[in-house]
Amino acid sequence: MGGLWWQRDFRLLWVGETVSQFGSVATTVAIPLVAVTVLDASAFAVGLLSAAVWLPWLLFGLPAGAWVDRLPRKPLMLWCDAISFVLLVSVPVAAWFDVLTIEHLISVAFFAGVSALFFSTAYQVFLPAVVADKDLSEANAKVQGSESAAQIGGPGLGGLLAQAFGAVTSLLADAVTFLVSALCLARMKVHDPLPEKAEHEKTSIITDIREGLRYTVTDPYLRPLVIYSGTSNLADTALQAVLIVFLVREIGLDAATVGGLIAFTGVGGIVGAMVASRIAARLGTARTVLIAEIFSMPFALLIPMTTPGPGLVLFVIGVLVVNTGIAVSDVIVGTFRQSYTPRHLLGRITASDRWVSYGTMPIGAVLGGTLAGVLGAQNAIWIAAAMQAMGPLILLTGPMRKQRDLPT
Repeated sequence: MGGLWWQRDFRLLWVGETVSQFGSVATTVAIPLVAVTVLDASAFAVGLLSAAVWLPWLLFGLPAGAWVDRLPRKPLMLWCDAISFVLLVSVPVAAWFDVLTIEHLISVAFFAGVSALFFSTAYQVFLPAVVADKDLSEANAKVQGSESAAQIGGPGLGGLLAQAFGAVTSLLADAVTFLVSALCLARMKVHDPLPEKAEHEKTSIITDIREGLRYTVTDPYLRPLVIYSGTSNLADTALQAVLIVFLVREIGLDAATVGGLIAFTGVGGIVGAMVASRIAARLGTARTVLIAEIFSMPFALLIPMTTPGPGLVLFVIGVLVVNTGIAVSDVIVGTFRQSYTPRHLLGRITASDRWVSYGTMPIGAVLGGTLAGVLGAQNAIWIAAAMQAMGPLILLTGPMRKQRDLPT
């Protein structure tokens, strides 16, 4: 409870981000439930809904990084919170006037994704301005831990609110969390310096984007991490796109049980975030990333084996172990990127990484929905889980397989 907890600006940033994460994770349960239970959407339509959330990363991810390196991050993040609030409120308002459609839901998911894209990129660049370099590992571990806590509480909260008040009304909870995030940001006093204006005048946005991409593609450490992240996220999104359809329609679970199951498996994320730094100190950062990914990802194959009753244990174990491995890896890789990348390129490097890793997600969501429509939800999950299990082999193509620690 010491360390960064006593730093006011980090505490405000952490509180705002944590509250927003709880609401956002609850929404990942609520919006598909709205589509399935209120609009009676097909599996393919739910896949399109999931794709809409991540499509902005493919369309706008690269220019977003260049803009973040040029703009004040704090005002940008405040605007993103305000836009997200308005978008989410529009869903219950439309439902109350009986004009809610699947097209409306997809539009909200898309533009909320655009807002999340700019907020997330700015956040990664803003964090090193809030804490010292020596505290980045602790800061990332705390942020990852709170995100994992949101993975526990968010789905359970979303499922319970959907069960008690309806899936549509439960979206108001997420809308309020963005106001809390904005309030915390507004109270921060940290100074976030931008590069000199003269540097921007020398280059165009296209040149800035090209510089970030070139650095990412040619760096021997960043390149395999980015390729693996894109492949892993494609498989995971294909799985997630049909997971709620699978649990509700084939396993026969209600909204509260779905939320509770997904919430419980988030414990793995908290455990992973708590132990990541200690394991890395003992084994080395490079070795820890490899072990965490190669060991945990094959457990995804337990998910399509899920059956009603006692068979739900397979779902819990599979997702629990996968979440643990992801959290361990995310803490280490996030700190590595922030300490390894030249500060003036951090926005563009972050955006280049996420353009690949998040840009594959809409493809994965459409793939999952298409496979579910043709082969059924369970078979679609089998294919996605197999892809996820084999993905970590990509990491063995880089130099980190021969080293104890990642460079700084």
